[in-house]
Amino acid sequence: MRRRHLLAALPLFGLAACQTPAAPPPPQTVVFFNADSAALDDNAMTLIAAVATRAKASPAAPVRVRGFSAPDGGSAAFNRALAEARAQNVADELAKGGVDRSRIRLEPRGAVPFEMMATESRRVEVLIGQ
Repeated sequence: MRRRHLLAALPLFGLAACQTPAAPPPPQTVVFFNADSAALDDNAMTLIAAVATRAKASPAAPVRVRGFSAPDGGSAAFNRALAEARAQNVADELAKGGVDRSRIRLEPRGAVPFEMMATESRRVEVLIGQ
């Protein structure tokens, strides 16, 4: 009897008794960069090689490469170009690692504010499967 009352109360809290779990977020990898640079260091190259391996394991999944820059780096045009260069360098390495270029979509975003450290904004996000 008590279970029936609990199930009846679920809609009051915005819940359903038989909800299916939400799909997990797509795998995401973040590559960080030095200030005013789109150069890939050894750590980035290792990370991108692992991402390429993961992307090749799902050959039908799209690969999105989002480039960002810090807002303190210069003009809006400079930050946009830097974000694009970062994304392009990561995409080029993914292609060298065997990911078909037709699957890779560049999404340069330009400058974005950071919460704690400028390095948060100096990044490229690689998402597989979305």
